[in-house]
Amino acid sequence: MPRLARLCPAGISQHIIQRGNNRQVCFASAPDFAFYINCLHEAALLYGVDIHAWVWMTNHVHLLVTPHIKNGVSLMMQAIGRKYVRYFNSTYERSGTLWEGRYKSCLVASDNYLICCYRYIELNPVRAKMVDDPEKYHWSSYQCNAIGKQSDLITFHANYLGLADTAKKRRLKYRSLFKDAMEQELLTELRESTNKNMAFGSEKFKDEVEACQQRRLRPKLPGRPSKKIS
Repeated sequence: MPRLARLCPAGISQHIIQRGNNRQVCFASAPDFAFYINCLHEAALLYGVDIHAWVWMTNHVHLLVTPHIKNGVSLMMQAIGRKYVRYFNSTYERSGTLWEGRYKSCLVASDNYLICCYRYIELNPVRAKMVDDPEKYHWSSYQCNAIGKQSDLITFHANYLGLADTAKKRRLKYRSLFKDAMEQELLTELRESTNKNMAFGSEKFKDEVEACQQRRLRPKLPGRPSKKIS
């Protein structure tokens, strides 16, 4: 059965996760992280994709992005994949695949769901028990969004800018969002939506995107036929 085409409309944010094959290490040193970041920056500029949040773990990557052209994210991830795999295989004298098939992604509503996605991404090292505070993890966007670290990679999303009317107040408000753990229900929904290439947002958001894209973007209800999009 053929795979569904990657859904990548312009103007709708996406959460992306790409894992190493069999969860193997895909970043073994600081130069590896730096090379990947450079690949991402170049590809994002080339294909018109804004990068809002990120975290690089040793065996996977999370991104929150918004493309300005249709299929911009797909083109960006393909370009990064080809260039980084060549670099990694050459550096470590290996061959073969590095990534676990296609990257996973979901469309994200531009409201509280998007801010939830920021938190999910930047709390990844805390959930993995690598640090006890997201500020202590170097390879994430938290230091940019919460502390004010400068980066050419980042583009602030309108929802982030709407947290407050000054940069200082915005960062203070943003840090306050990380005081409490994320609700398990939201964690589960975001993970499922990403792994199945669906939509993360309100039912209204899902209805609107399904109607526009002519695709089901939520799990089927058990025991009931799926709703036909027409």
